[in-house]
Formats: sequence, C-alpha cells, structure tokens
Amino acid sequence: MKIGILQCGHAPSQIMSEQGDYSDMFEVFLAKSGFSFQTFDVVDMIFPEAVEQADGWLITGSKHGAYEDLPFIPPLEDFIRQIYATGRPMVGVCFGHQIVAQALGGKVEKFQGGWGIGRHDYTTPDGPLTLNAWHQDQVVEKPLDAEVYAGNDFCANAALSYGQRAFTIQPHPEFNADVIECLIDYRGLGIIPENQLQEARDGLPKPVDNPFMAQKITQFFRDAQTVTDTPL
Repeated sequence: MKIGILQCGHAPSQIMSEQGDYSDMFEVFLAKSGFSFQTFDVVDMIFPEAVEQADGWLITGSKHGAYEDLPFIPPLEDFIRQIYATGRPMVGVCFGHQIVAQALGGKVEKFQGGWGIGRHDYTTPDGPLTLNAWHQDQVVEKPLDAEVYAGNDFCANAALSYGQRAFTIQPHPEFNADVIECLIDYRGLGIIPENQLQEARDGLPKPVDNPFMAQKITQFFRDAQTVTDTPL
C-alpha cells in the first residue's frame, strides 16, 4: 500500500539534523506497516496531480494555523475534499487534524485555554490514551460527518473518526521525547509559560502510547475501503 504524505510544514533545523523532517518521522513511526511512502511538500506548493497517486493519504503537522491566509491552504482543502469524495483513506495529525476538519465544515481557532504541550491523557472507546501534544489551535466545532474518538477536558475533539474515510488526531504520536525536548528549547522558550515547559520536561522520561497509535493508524489504512461517492 502506498501512502502519500502531504507535508504542511518543516521541522526546526535543530530537530531535522537528527530526527529528519516531519515526513521522515512518519515513515519511522509507521515502519512496521510495510507501506511505501511518497512525500509532497504542499507547504511549498508542491501538490500531487491526482488523488489516485496514492492508496491513502497522511497530512502532517505545521507551525501554521489552518485559518491563516496562506497560499497552500485553499488548494490543500480542495485536495482533502477530493480525497474524501473518492473514499481513499486519509489520516491527519495536529495541523492535519485541523485542516481536515476545516475543509469538511468544522471550525478551527486559537484556543482561549492556551497551549497543550507534552504528555496528555485522553479518554477513548479503547481505553486511556497518552500521547505527546504540541498545539495552541484546536478543532472547536467538528464536521457533521465526524465522531469523537478521543478527548479530555482541555481538548474535547482530540481525535475524530469519519468512518472508513478519515481518522485524525490532535496530539503527535510520531513525536518521541527528543522531539518534544527540542520543541521546548527552540520553539517554546519565551512563548509558552515556563511552568508548562517545566511540566513537559518532567514528563519526557515517562511512556506514551505511540506504538498503539501506530498500530491503529496502520489498521485504519488497511481496513478502509475505497468508496465512490458524489464530490462534496
């Protein structure tokens, strides 16, 4: 199965030198899946020619907001709607989670409750889930087609399921402790309250459920069926 990665931002240089770009992190994250991958740097306006270029699609995180007036966002939303209309499976993470929701009728905004960083616990139908987060924006209104898979008091729409068509998640199952530590040092200082940064540092040695989410996303891609539907 070939997965097309729509890269919506680039990792800070301090992270990229050791961990690679966001697309590389997803390839490592899904290394046991047996999938092949092709990356399209949509943030740099490099888009696929057609949704048929991949069997499934994965949309990465980004430092940008889904609601920003940026050149790559309108064509990305159009492409998301095309993927959704064909029924090819689609996964979105962080910004990817948000832009899918926005493209399909939901609402994204800068959350008044502030930042969510480091280890966060979520409630899911499969039991408790702990993952690393790094975001201030949130999906505050989910699309009509979406059902909540994961949430907590801080982030009610932390993961959304769109049946066999899409699965999106706000936290970062592809981020390990080293990535979070770099984000604290190179993107958090002077922007995020120091007490939050310290709490995130304290959580770095503690386990997260990245392997479970890798299995879930892999299974979603494998189980999802291509469905022909009327374009939105």
